[in-house]
Amino acid sequence: MKHLICITCPKGCHLQVDENKDYAVTGNNCPRGAEYGRNELLHPVRVLTSTVRITGAAIPRLPVKTDKPLPKERMFDCMELINGLLVQSPVQVGQVLAEDLFGTGVNLVACKTL
Repeated sequence: MKHLICITCPKGCHLQVDENKDYAVTGNNCPRGAEYGRNELLHPVRVLTSTVRITGAAIPRLPVKTDKPLPKERMFDCMELINGLLVQSPVQVGQVLAEDLFGTGVNLVACKTL
């Protein structure tokens, strides 16, 4: 039995996920909590936020994020890629800076127009 705190809403339900009973979830106050509990044990994902270097802009770093949750096992690979990126201004908010990160279908997008 795994104990988790749900992060899908501000309630922070204390979940219990029973791996021996087909990942049955208890302690959730909504269906999203049950889905989160199962997914967290079977295939955890996170939205990654960071910054990349930018030239030709008023500031040296551009905030970025993934447009969808990325598998947790690819986070360090993605950060290595982000650390090596250098983009040229102008950049528009929502502009895709890196497509299909590691074959996951997740894109890296700009969070600010610079």
